[in-house]
Amino acid sequence: MTKTAIITGAGRGIGEGIAYRLAENDYAIAVADINFVSAKKVAENLKQQGALAKAYQLDVANRNEVFDLVSEVIKEFGELAIFVNNAGVTFIDSFVDSNPSDVERLLDVNLKGTYWGIQAAAKQFQKQGRGGRIINAASLAGVEASALQSAYSASKFAIRGLTQAAAKELAKDKITVNAYDPGVVRTPLRDAIDQKTAAIKGLSVEKQKESVLKEIALGREATPKDVAEVVSWLSSPSANYITGQSILVDGGMRYQ
Repeated sequence: MTKTAIITGAGRGIGEGIAYRLAENDYAIAVADINFVSAKKVAENLKQQGALAKAYQLDVANRNEVFDLVSEVIKEFGELAIFVNNAGVTFIDSFVDSNPSDVERLLDVNLKGTYWGIQAAAKQFQKQGRGGRIINAASLAGVEASALQSAYSASKFAIRGLTQAAAKELAKDKITVNAYDPGVVRTPLRDAIDQKTAAIKGLSVEKQKESVLKEIALGREATPKDVAEVVSWLSSPSANYITGQSILVDGGMRYQ
């Protein structure tokens, strides 16, 4: 039977990297993204490489859409094996000046979207009766909060809490729930973060990047592939006994 991985926010960046990496492990890939054009491009690239893949448009903030996605994927591929709650957004602004609509949208996508993803995946795994893997995108900002990213940091701390709570409840069903905590990963989202942060601090973008790079012990930014390797491991038989954990993928920026 085909083993399938659903990856939200898979149209670019870390999610795209995860899609390619799990395809190497012979999973059929459901490429879900709010940007359907980007999702289709990734799905087509995967199919050209010999993988089973299909693009789906999804706003994770809409609970019904998340549950409908799982149903559609099951009809297409047969059974779910992995659900990766990767979709997320951020904005850069001071705590006191943050726009309410920006805060609400971020929490709807990052926190509620992850909550709905866990729910939808867990119910499908319970129905199948053979366990499964749920893997969530937390962040270094959920281990130590980032200035100018108050709402984002709050959402990522909360995702680590959701991961632990779900892991405790779902262990009896042989469903593991874990998270990955990326540090600085060079993606289009990171480009936007650096540009806005530099503008607020009155720095050039290059100076902003240099200041962050000094905090990374290994001396380089992460790539989406670095994060995808951790997700691949959490999806593998080697991680059968791991649940409720959040793994830093930051090159040595913080230690816990």
